Amino acid sequence: MLRCLSISNVVLIEKLNLEFGRGLNILTGETGAGKSILMDALALALGARGDAGLVRHGTDMASVVAEFDSVPNELFGTLDENAIEYADGLILRRTLSADGKGRAWVNDVPVSVKLLKQIGDSLVEIHGQFANHTLLNPATHRETLDLFASINIDGFADLSHSVRMAYAQYHNAELQLRDLREMLERSANERDFLAHNVAELKKLNPRPGEEDELSTRRAQIMDAEKSAAILNDANESLNPNGVSLESMVFNAAHILERLRTDPNPYSEQIDKLYNIAQELATVSDELRPTAFDKDDIDAIEERLFAIRSLARKHRVAADELSNKLADMESQLNAIDNSDAELQKLTVLVKKYKSEFDELANKLSGARRTAADLMRTRILTELPDLKLGNADFMVDITDTNACAHGADDVVFMIKTNPGSPFAPLHRAASGGELARLMLVLRVVLAGSDSSHTFVFDEVDTGISGATASAVGLRLNKLAEKSQAIVITHSAQVAGFADKHFKIAKHSTDDKTTTTVSEITGNDRINEIARIISGAEITPESVATAKTLIKS
Repeated sequence: MLRCLSISNVVLIEKLNLEFGRGLNILTGETGAGKSILMDALALALGARGDAGLVRHGTDMASVVAEFDSVPNELFGTLDENAIEYADGLILRRTLSADGKGRAWVNDVPVSVKLLKQIGDSLVEIHGQFANHTLLNPATHRETLDLFASINIDGFADLSHSVRMAYAQYHNAELQLRDLREMLERSANERDFLAHNVAELKKLNPRPGEEDELSTRRAQIMDAEKSAAILNDANESLNPNGVSLESMVFNAAHILERLRTDPNPYSEQIDKLYNIAQELATVSDELRPTAFDKDDIDAIEERLFAIRSLARKHRVAADELSNKLADMESQLNAIDNSDAELQKLTVLVKKYKSEFDELANKLSGARRTAADLMRTRILTELPDLKLGNADFMVDITDTNACAHGADDVVFMIKTNPGSPFAPLHRAASGGELARLMLVLRVVLAGSDSSHTFVFDEVDTGISGATASAVGLRLNKLAEKSQAIVITHSAQVAGFADKHFKIAKHSTDDKTTTTVSEITGNDRINEIARIISGAEITPESVATAKTLIKS
């Protein structure tokens, strides 16, 4: 529900705060008082195209704020996606500068005008000169018929849910079948290549972590070879004849032992030399690569090369080769067993399609029953609204299968006998279209998620009993939602739950439009003015009192 509309510096409106209520909100005023300006301002807040001409002369910026106390369910996803909190309702704000530039916010979150309009269209439906009526868009007709059917046709909601589930099952199976066929088409030509790769990988049988293990072992062997080479260099530097360093030390110690003195003056040095020789022999043994190491490094190099070569070939890390083998084995297995899997999926798709078709046909039948009921109710309403020559029907045709069945739904209307039916948005205009929308909304009352309806020009070209019929239906529509109506009809105004008067005031230097809620005698006098014109007579006052319904 639109709770409040605040307007600043829009054409003749200097500053205005309107608090609307539930039910039927009526706005009346003399011709030229500024009713269209009010609609321009509301449309601006809802995302209509901005025009610098709306900015009040002599000011830099116009602004409009529309506050709503509830949020339709269909907006939850959009608001969540744009990080807009909405627990306490929505505040739509729009500014427009004199140079035509504007900005928009929803609950103080900056938004694009496109998003503002998307949100605004879900909150308010305006019937009149602004063509954002939801029902004029054929894309909404199937959903609207289904909402009507869910309230008026027993079991429709459950049937609709069953169709969605059956379609999901059928659609998923169909996608699996398509993917399998595409895979088989690609793989059939590659089977030999795939089999070769599987055999190649299975022969190599790489293990996760093996590359690191081999690299570490290779490094260790290469370090040992380097150490051995260093030891050999040391030997050669001391004895070019090739005698080992430890042998030379050992020989020196042995020669010193031959001194025939007791005690031998070099005994301590001799012991040290023997120890050094033994340590050198130990170091030489540890650092010298074995024959196994020398043979093994060739095998390590060869395996590392094979692993890395296949990793490059398959464009994966070496540790992923085992996973790649499993994937290719799975593909090969699918190809080799494709006939059985293909046949299984084909049977499954056929089964699910048959189940969906059966439910979709039932749903289509229920829609046609609902369409007939909707037509009957609408035709019953038309004569009282001076639309007795009009006719309405719901055109249901076959379309591609989807989660909602296999029906395309379009609301059709003809306004004169003998003329062909045409889609709703092409068949009428002005007040006639507004009254058609009113009839549809009354018939659909309780099955629509919109909360606020705005009617302008709904009473164009009518009076008397027809105007009373319009007022009665507006009142009925507003019982379950909120309606804001600009009217020139005393009969329509008499049904108001809240009545606002639009007035224009002029001084020597400026003209302003004001809007104020009227009650009691002020309301009686305003309705009397509509009846008799500028001069309010006792007769018009008496008539006004009879028209007021609340």
